[in-house]
Amino acid sequence: MKPKKKNVIAIILGGGQGSRLYPLTESRSKPAVPIGGKYRLVDIPISNCMNSDIYRMFVLTQFNSASLNAHIKNTYAFSVFSQSFVDILAAEQTPDNPTWFQGTADAVRQCMPHFLNHEFDYALILSGDQLYQMDFNEMIEAHIKSEADISIATLPVNAKDAPEFGILKTNNESCIESFIEKPAKELLPDWKSDVSEQMKSEGKHYLASMGIYIFNKKLLVEIMKNPDTKDFGKEIIPQAVGTKKILSYQYEGYWTDIGNIDSFFEANIGLTDDVPKFNLFDNNNKIYTRPRLLPPSKFKKTIIDKSLISEGCILNAKEIKNSVIGIRSRIGEGTIIQNCYVMGNDFYQSIEGMNEEKANNKTLIGIGERCFINNAIVDKNCRIGNDVYINGGKHLDDFSNELYSIKEGIVVIKKGSTIPDNYKIN
Repeated sequence: MKPKKKNVIAIILGGGQGSRLYPLTESRSKPAVPIGGKYRLVDIPISNCMNSDIYRMFVLTQFNSASLNAHIKNTYAFSVFSQSFVDILAAEQTPDNPTWFQGTADAVRQCMPHFLNHEFDYALILSGDQLYQMDFNEMIEAHIKSEADISIATLPVNAKDAPEFGILKTNNESCIESFIEKPAKELLPDWKSDVSEQMKSEGKHYLASMGIYIFNKKLLVEIMKNPDTKDFGKEIIPQAVGTKKILSYQYEGYWTDIGNIDSFFEANIGLTDDVPKFNLFDNNNKIYTRPRLLPPSKFKKTIIDKSLISEGCILNAKEIKNSVIGIRSRIGEGTIIQNCYVMGNDFYQSIEGMNEEKANNKTLIGIGERCFINNAIVDKNCRIGNDVYINGGKHLDDFSNELYSIKEGIVVIKKGSTIPDNYKIN
């Protein structure tokens, strides 16, 4: 039995201040962070919903939501005759809720009046900072068939990764009997669950919560009446174990939590692999984003190897390797880009404007000539001068100033920063 579209609403949690993704979240909310050269993080859960025929979505956020608002408004415009929508719900003070969101569950609680304005039987609760492709219909069908109160998407993981997650233990009917948050390694032998033979062969014996939930409407409304529970993973799910029927829906595809700079960088560079784990070239799992009327990218004597190049770029670089180049990027002659995510620009400079800035010895938007940039993220609208040398890597200590930050050896040039000629980070 495939659930009717009107039975399900999706609630996408935008997260808090996003401090682990700083400085990318310095002036934008986490769901609005650009990914893959032309997308935003929020496009991933929204696209998964649309590919699963779920067209009623709420995005919950509270920090720096202006760019997210603009992206949603300019991207997800459905027919006026349909009931489809993507609505942003920012934290708002009311007589009943005078504070900002205190956690994932508190965010849903504060927004419940908006959800209850719509008919639904099931609430699909998603994270806004994960990279994966999933057919939610299969999970919803399993939820209905098992007559579960709650379903949790789970991912088989190995002993090395298990201490980083909430680990669940299931019975022979795939129902969750116990839960532990980030278990110590010595406790793991008691937390093995039944997984497929393929997962066993890869040493993945433990089921980690992916932070993807389905709640029956009646139960969600009941749970939200308790103002003391603030978080799904830390409070609501552990408290429900043993008292509610909770189904584990095992997912064995590619999934990664991109909550910090290191995992964000790895996820983007991973898109350049010969056969990437996250497939952007899948007819059945399209990633939707804002349609832009941009010209084709053009190149001049540039060697490109294992890289993604977005639309509207002007690339005179000497070499681009293992890199993702975002929309409207401009890279000067003789420059070498390796292992980088260059986010691109929001606009083009006119020829007159560029000539005027050159006459005034100002640095143009984009990356200049004869630069070398390795292991770096260049945020949007940056101005990098000529002969700049940036060599990120584990040899660099964590550091931050007004121009850039270094995290886990990755150099992040802050949005709109100007890096002068001959500047060196090595």
